[in-house]
Amino acid sequence: MVDNVVKHNVLVFVTCCLDAWGGSEELWSRSLPFLQDDYDEVVVFKNQHDRSSHPVRKMLERGVVLEDLNPSYRVLSRIKRKCLALAKRIKNRHYHQSDNHYLVQNFSQRVQKIRPRIVVISQGINFDGLSYAQECLKLHIPYAIISQKAVDFYWPHYSDKSWMQKVLRQSLANYFVSYHNLRLTEDQFGMKLKNSAVVFNPIKVKKEIMLYPSTSTGYRLACVGRFFLIDKGQDILIKILTQRKWRDRPITVSFVGSGPDLIHLQEMIALHSLENVNIINFQSDIEKLWLNFHALILPSRSEGLPLALAEAMSLGRMAIVSNAGGNAEFVEEGVSGFIGEANASSMDDAMERAWLWRHQWQELGKNAHSFINDYVPPLPEKNFAELLKQLIDEKPTTSVRNYSYV
Repeated sequence: MVDNVVKHNVLVFVTCCLDAWGGSEELWSRSLPFLQDDYDEVVVFKNQHDRSSHPVRKMLERGVVLEDLNPSYRVLSRIKRKCLALAKRIKNRHYHQSDNHYLVQNFSQRVQKIRPRIVVISQGINFDGLSYAQECLKLHIPYAIISQKAVDFYWPHYSDKSWMQKVLRQSLANYFVSYHNLRLTEDQFGMKLKNSAVVFNPIKVKKEIMLYPSTSTGYRLACVGRFFLIDKGQDILIKILTQRKWRDRPITVSFVGSGPDLIHLQEMIALHSLENVNIINFQSDIEKLWLNFHALILPSRSEGLPLALAEAMSLGRMAIVSNAGGNAEFVEEGVSGFIGEANASSMDDAMERAWLWRHQWQELGKNAHSFINDYVPPLPEKNFAELLKQLIDEKPTTSVRNYSYV
């Protein structure tokens, strides 16, 4: 718990990730080494921290203070609440901020005692943390917002929209991981976000082209991502692979990851008797993984800008992706991969184009690698830390403009 001594030089992060650890937490957490020396204390708020996970242990070793907004938020209840909230969003096509009232109230009470110089709110969806920002606004505490994803079919509730617009306008900066997410957020809120910038997430692999595997026994595609069908769209890919043409071709697809829809994937694969599809548990050694695969495939329905894509391209692998989030900002059709829409017909067409070019996949992978080298900075987390320092050094009323290093 935060002690009773008021420290005026405090940096606060709020992470809205409900999982033990998620890709949305990589950017702010990896920026900490570039920020900590400037503060008396760094505090991180989350529903509940998993202190056994490696990234959290590293923060504890660095002296970061971890605050649980709901210490009794056990794993089963967290999953149940998340599923109920998701079902509600799908049914109503919007997200209502009243769902997290208890957590926000708890945050408000604690942050009043801390009185930090700035609060940085890391969102999963582009408005699931705005209620925390609203509390900062009420308390006259400067804040900035990171949005890791914006979804075409998750819209803010009309009753929340007015205060959300105000919160976004008054933020020192609104950061997004793709231009798609920035533009969609502007559409959803009906306003231009002048205090916005596009930033990159850290890439956790070496930017070196991996040895390309032999194709003598066929072509192997990896679908890397969380097993969460409504976002990642693995079911779309399974439907495509039920076709006779894909069953007969020397091609294998591996779903790599973990997540709540594992059983759904297993059942669909068994239902359609797919012999060229398998499931591999989450792999922490990404470089080792890509020694065995020729290309990435992502049929996602929604994205920010997936780390799996940036990592695969960094290692010299071409990609077949849906036009979700920032995918098309990284992949160029016929140059570094192939692009379809997030449905079976369009993704099937993209896979067909890729199949016709299968003998050029290695060259397309080299193009993908070159793109990442040219486009993504060596240390995005350091760049992000510099952006935050600029915000803090300026007056609280000054908005960030065109801070993107894209």
